[in-house]
Amino acid sequence: MNDARPQVWFLTGSQGLYGPETLDQVAAQSREIAERLAARPGLPVEVVWQPVLLDAGSIHRQMLAANSDPDCVGVIAWMHTFSPAKMWISGLDALAKPLLHLHTQHGVELPWSTIDMDFMNLNQAAHGDREFGYVQSRLGVARKTVAGHVSSPEVGRRVEAWVRAALGRHELRNLRLARFGDNMRDVAVTEGDKVDAQLRFGVSVNTYGVNDLVAVVDAVEDADVDALVKEYADLYTVDPALLPGGEREDSLRYGARVEVGLRRFLTDGGFGAFTTNFEDLGGLRQLPGLAVQRLMADGYGFGGEGDWKTSVLLRAVKSMGAGLPGGTSFMEDYTYHLVPGSEKILGAHMLEVCPTITSATPTLEVHPLGIGGREDPVRLRFVADSGPGIVVGISDMGDRFRLTLNEVDLVQPDEDLPRLPVACAVWEPRPSLSTSAEAWLMAGAPHHTVLSTAVDREVLEDFADAVATELVAIDGSTTTRGFQRELRWNAAYHRLAERL
Repeated sequence: MNDARPQVWFLTGSQGLYGPETLDQVAAQSREIAERLAARPGLPVEVVWQPVLLDAGSIHRQMLAANSDPDCVGVIAWMHTFSPAKMWISGLDALAKPLLHLHTQHGVELPWSTIDMDFMNLNQAAHGDREFGYVQSRLGVARKTVAGHVSSPEVGRRVEAWVRAALGRHELRNLRLARFGDNMRDVAVTEGDKVDAQLRFGVSVNTYGVNDLVAVVDAVEDADVDALVKEYADLYTVDPALLPGGEREDSLRYGARVEVGLRRFLTDGGFGAFTTNFEDLGGLRQLPGLAVQRLMADGYGFGGEGDWKTSVLLRAVKSMGAGLPGGTSFMEDYTYHLVPGSEKILGAHMLEVCPTITSATPTLEVHPLGIGGREDPVRLRFVADSGPGIVVGISDMGDRFRLTLNEVDLVQPDEDLPRLPVACAVWEPRPSLSTSAEAWLMAGAPHHTVLSTAVDREVLEDFADAVATELVAIDGSTTTRGFQRELRWNAAYHRLAERL
């Protein structure tokens, strides 16, 4: 496994017209810009400065090198001086990694009283980047454009959003997903084209018999179970009935056995995401709940009822949000609070909600599960923290994948939920529950989603661009009529742009 830190390459354009002294200044100043980007606290990549590019051959070779380097997740380009953009055509045409066009300059202020033509020749990014922007548009190059001085916190924030999106794309290009069993019977939205998903995103989705997992679970040694049960007691508020000597001790021990076995299966197979289905449990005595919750907390993608698309999306959002405050979880819109002026959505699932979305200590409990025909499963129980977030789902529309995103505000339940036996989240969707729900339904968006308080809308928009996938957003300014028009425009665009 490659454990190297991901890289973003910083490319600078110029030309030989200005002479060696000016080009030395270009190199020194572009290094400085790259270093200022790299110094942003929490930036999850290494910014690697590359020598200044002066001609078509070196540009093309640089892009091919970026494509082939497994650590390079994307390229930032800046035209420090004037770099005639015909030099960039073959390189941009060859580039297969995400591109950010940084429109900046070395200095913040102009030295008005001393400006001469030497200064003008050196500091003409306003000129060079317009040339570069033209050729990108002429070629139809997908990219993000960020304008402003590199010292600006807003510029840094927007660059970081793109970096995180590039990391999400990179994760999917190398992702393997294990489906334990098939999709829930007769459910439409969890289906999808796995070949198209591999073509579009890079993810490899394959099915494994549930009893292949059962064999690994059954082989787990008691000492490993003992250690994990002790870890549970240290981390969570455990129902006394589940602790050693308690009347339900065996339920927790089996839940721990499932976690050890499932983790081992995924690790040995190089999988970063998986699905389960309560209709297909083979020799498993419990539907995995606690194990799934803890694996999601460690960054794994997951989808219930065989929903591999949501599992892929969850893994991508987890990778994009690494190191950020907040959390990300598998989620499902379950039921509504429709009191006028206080409308809310209660989201949950049978068992599988990730504890990264709470700062409270979860309780570890066992309760009956009315479906699946197995023993009562163990699970973590909590309520998600309040704060802004996003809910995003992925649908296969037949001719393309669609991401649908809703900006939401997570809140606390109006009252305690003493009889709800699962973890949950409560949120107020923007702009309102009725408009949000109408737009969501018009988009054909799924009931399984990814809820995140770590990753914001801009990161998901950049991610959608990076993987060339439609994204429609529902926010505080959405109207049902306007959203319907957007869907129609999008349908027309994608059908016109469809490859022959």
